[in-house]
Amino acid sequence: MKVTDFAILSCGVLLNALAQLGLKAATQVTGPLVGGDGGTFWKRGLDLVAVPSLWYAIAAYGLSLVVWLVGLSRVPVSQAYPLLSMGYVINIGLAWWLLGEVPNAQRVAGIGVIVVGVVLVARS
Repeated sequence: MKVTDFAILSCGVLLNALAQLGLKAATQVTGPLVGGDGGTFWKRGLDLVAVPSLWYAIAAYGLSLVVWLVGLSRVPVSQAYPLLSMGYVINIGLAWWLLGEVPNAQRVAGIGVIVVGVVLVARS
């Protein structure tokens, strides 16, 4: 895989991970969407629509789709798709830094296995 192709696909993965973090940040403002009564879901859902990070996340998803399409037009899907797993690495690091989510040793080891797999696929 060419460096340019890897950079394009990596950008798509980063945007996807940022979208996930934006969604989590939005739900931290509203709280859990599912509660004891049916009215809680609808009220919190409407509250969620007013949270800016929800809209940033949706925009990041849209942009990640466009970037990913550009990447797929240049690289076989069997080579590109495993790179999505790098989102786990990006997400755990940013969630720790931005949201205070501390990863445990088992999660870090699992992500290490993912990284090795992605490197093997990207080099093939």
